[in-house]
Amino acid sequence: MTQRKGNLMSVRNDIKVLDATIRDGGLCNNFEFTDEFVTELYKANIKSGVDYMEFGYKASKNLFNEKDFGKWKFCNEEDIRSIVGENVSDMKISVMADVGRCDFRTDFLPKSESVIDMIRVACYIHQIPAAIEMIEYFHELGYETTCNIMAISQANSEQIEEALEMLGNSNVDVIYLVDSYGSLYPENAAKLAKKYLEYGEKYNKLIGFHAHNNQNLAFANTIETLSYGVSYLDATALGMGRGAGNCAMELLLGFLKNPKYSLYSLLTFIEKYMIPLKEQGIVWGFDIQYMLTGLLNRHPREAMTFTAENRKDYCEFYKSLLDNF
Repeated sequence: MTQRKGNLMSVRNDIKVLDATIRDGGLCNNFEFTDEFVTELYKANIKSGVDYMEFGYKASKNLFNEKDFGKWKFCNEEDIRSIVGENVSDMKISVMADVGRCDFRTDFLPKSESVIDMIRVACYIHQIPAAIEMIEYFHELGYETTCNIMAISQANSEQIEEALEMLGNSNVDVIYLVDSYGSLYPENAAKLAKKYLEYGEKYNKLIGFHAHNNQNLAFANTIETLSYGVSYLDATALGMGRGAGNCAMELLLGFLKNPKYSLYSLLTFIEKYMIPLKEQGIVWGFDIQYMLTGLLNRHPREAMTFTAENRKDYCEFYKSLLDNF
């Protein structure tokens, strides 16, 4: 599985692009997007040829107070339908369900009654059994499913192989390699991707990649993993996402050679909606504090606090990270 699949001029029909702007970007502004913003993004994604649009999380209303967050933390069926209606488009609708943070047995309708097409189950590697329980439940309800194993850069190869074996034997459709800490380089991202693809081939599963931009490598890692056969690719408008953000959709759509993908509508959306969001003071994107947590393969929470406090003493911050290493 070491061969690259196609070349820079190839059109790969197995590739699916997923827009995670509302879900990952929602972590920057507490999911407080206007209906106009979400509607216009939905329209822009359809015109741009995006394959899936993730609306947010299906978080537990017992664990999280609805008054404290925008509606895309919870993704009620009627809220999604108020934007998409019956979604008479080729683009599919996705939501994310975190292991331990959702009431999956009560909060999901059967697929036949829902406009949602795919549920992405997010977990840490020690939560794989719980993730599989959710995946099987959603599969029975009729949904496409993914398993997004977070913080994979901190798992050892034995754990990874065991997790992939377990998922291979489940009904999951797509297994996602997730660089939560933005600590991977193209070389080790490719190595991991090949391992996932090996199990994908063995068990007939598709493989996805979700990047973070702590070291300005989200796009590089995305196209490196796709070159070996990863087919589900996450991106966000202007790279909006937690901390350093994600692979920028405009870079990815500009790179892909399939004529079904187009940049114009996305660029218009960025002009009209993303730039004003930045101007309102919503913060995301590469900065040195995120680079430092990425270098050290650490959760970006300390860098997020550093950012929130408007600090610029990078050297002191680096020393404090090394002291707690």
